[in-house]
Amino acid sequence: MNKKLCAVLIAGLLSASAHAFEPFAIRDIRVEGIQRTEAGTVFTYLPVKVGDTLTSEKASQSIKALFATGFFKDVRVEVEGDVMVLILQERPAIAKIDFVGMKEFEKDPILKAMKDMGLSETQIFDRALLDRAEQELKRQYLTKGKYGVQITTTVTPLERNRVGINFNITEGESAKIKAINIVGVQAFKEKDLLELFELSTPGWLSWYTKNDQYSRQKLSADLEKLRSYYMNRGYLEFAVDSTQVSISPDKQDIYITVNISEGDRYQISSIKLAGDLILPEAEIRKLVPLKPGQVFSREELNNTTKRITDRLSDQGYAFANVNASPELDKEKKQVAFTIFVDPGKRVYVRRINVTGNTRTRDEVIRREMRQMEGGWYNAEQVTLSKQRVDKLGYFADVTVETPPVPGTADQVDVNLNVTEKPTGNIMLGAGFSQSEKVMLSGSISQNNIFGSGKHLTLGLNTSKTNRNLSLSYTDPYFTIDGISQGFDVYHRTYEPTTIDVGDYKTASTGAGIRFGFPISERESIGVGLTLDHTKITTYDSSPQRYIDFVDKYGSSNITIPLTINWTSDGKDSYIFPTTGTYQRAGLELALPGGDLKYWKLSYQYQRFFPISKSLTLMVNGDFGYGDGYGGQDGLPFYKNYYVGGINSVRGYAASSLGPVDAKYEDERLGGNRKIVGNAELLWGLPGYDKSLRMGVFFDIGQTFGPGQKIKTDDFRASTGVSLAWISPVGPLKFSIAAPLNDKPGDDTETFQFQLGSTF
Repeated sequence: MNKKLCAVLIAGLLSASAHAFEPFAIRDIRVEGIQRTEAGTVFTYLPVKVGDTLTSEKASQSIKALFATGFFKDVRVEVEGDVMVLILQERPAIAKIDFVGMKEFEKDPILKAMKDMGLSETQIFDRALLDRAEQELKRQYLTKGKYGVQITTTVTPLERNRVGINFNITEGESAKIKAINIVGVQAFKEKDLLELFELSTPGWLSWYTKNDQYSRQKLSADLEKLRSYYMNRGYLEFAVDSTQVSISPDKQDIYITVNISEGDRYQISSIKLAGDLILPEAEIRKLVPLKPGQVFSREELNNTTKRITDRLSDQGYAFANVNASPELDKEKKQVAFTIFVDPGKRVYVRRINVTGNTRTRDEVIRREMRQMEGGWYNAEQVTLSKQRVDKLGYFADVTVETPPVPGTADQVDVNLNVTEKPTGNIMLGAGFSQSEKVMLSGSISQNNIFGSGKHLTLGLNTSKTNRNLSLSYTDPYFTIDGISQGFDVYHRTYEPTTIDVGDYKTASTGAGIRFGFPISERESIGVGLTLDHTKITTYDSSPQRYIDFVDKYGSSNITIPLTINWTSDGKDSYIFPTTGTYQRAGLELALPGGDLKYWKLSYQYQRFFPISKSLTLMVNGDFGYGDGYGGQDGLPFYKNYYVGGINSVRGYAASSLGPVDAKYEDERLGGNRKIVGNAELLWGLPGYDKSLRMGVFFDIGQTFGPGQKIKTDDFRASTGVSLAWISPVGPLKFSIAAPLNDKPGDDTETFQFQLGSTF
């Protein structure tokens, strides 16, 4: 049987001509040599079909088309009579990919990255892709400082035209930074400058920070810190001339050398304003803190241009351009600045777009917006809108963008994107004392019912100490202008037999209504009225003052508490604030007409100071004072203040601080005055800034009884470390504390926690 060879393997020979043959009409096309590929798949890639005339040119085109699929490593076309015969040799498929000796990385992410580049199980094997994957894997090791890594790739043929790929890896040790030198330093001490760097030689925390491993990105950031340090201290012409990074022959030690030119130190000779100022010059001058005679600071100059830009943005000039142009007098070492102001066109907001809310209704978010559609753009109002949406507590993240409207020069859109989080909570609280005492509490709440922004809480507590069932409902927008309304119904039984409080039992049943009135963007006043019935039970072991109170005022009484509170919330975030102030003052007054008459005043002041991008200082003060009136002798004892525990003075058991009973010295009576202070340095962990915070704290506080003098020796203090985590299962709070001045009889606790679970 005569066959004419028309083409051969084309790897590198695609330009070669096929053997000449007489053109003929194709009666049939036959495919030989395939194992996995379907014949129909081959036909879809052919430029010819049955009935076409096959020529040498079309045969060559067929060979090229089949090679282009990447499925075959050999393609031949032969002619048998008027039949076109395709003889194919398939590329092998990848049966498995395995790694030996890989400890630095998890296997699954590496496999996924290789799959993204086309190298994965069941895919056609391609040697070029394998080489590329090997180089990329090696590059990943280099980013981890493992410069001595060795990777050997083995391809093993398997049955059914398959291959197994094995990466044999010898990771070696990570190279460490042996030394960092800054050449050219004269104005400052080199060691002080090196403290600015994130990169460092090995230290006791290097195992965690990895800062002793070289990273090009980290070095670039460190050089920028160095540049800022000099330029904020007057060195206007400072420059980094070059950097050299070298590695030892054994690839274990890295040496970094930075060559700098400090230049001269400049003072400011004058500050001028130019351009279209829009606002009165005197008003803009107030935004310029730099004065003639001061040492130049790039940071202050940047802050100045930003203040002016922000001020113009508040007037609707969203695209204002403010630049400072320097004039150097090198002989006098002085610099004069002219600040050019170009406000551009005044901009208004075309549309506010809300995205990301799958449960929460648009209206719940939009009613918090203070920037209005169709109004002039106001940067301050946009920022305030973002903060108000964030403080709803329904979202894990809130971002705002203000892109210009395409085709216009005076319009922007405000795009508000939210990331929703679970707003239902099952809250659990627990504490363990040194004497094996346990306290449990819980509640079920939904802060965003059906996405409406309304709150519903069912409090259910089954601990031996505190058993209650309560239902609370709040509509934050009872009226369109933001007046809120709420209802509370409860039945509570309190019997502090498992904590250090005098023996007694109360059973309270009541209902109340409350309203909230906004008086500014960050301030509100709340008013509530409750009808309460409380039954008191005392025992032979009860403190004498408890027994005396019941004898005088009865074991069952009705009160009508009126509550009035003022709240000012200027924090920048609901979950983890970094700046701003929170204040709350409240009055609880038992109105005439009830069996008891008393009042309680409270005040809380909390402030957050941003120390740096990662550090925040929180200070908190919490004060309370109460008494009787209209002939009543002091507060009802079950209304006393108690201090101690994870939410007041950590390191001491809950409610364990304050006056003690004269007969039972291990039982606390509480007090009619409370003073608590907290200071805490907080920081977020890398990768968890939005959900996890650690802190170092100092707590101090105490309660004082009627007539008891407030003495500094009576206060209790503690210090320790804390952790707060908005975890996938809910908010968690932990503390490890050491009391600083505990005295005999104090009930101390080293470890305390509060946990919750979302649903």
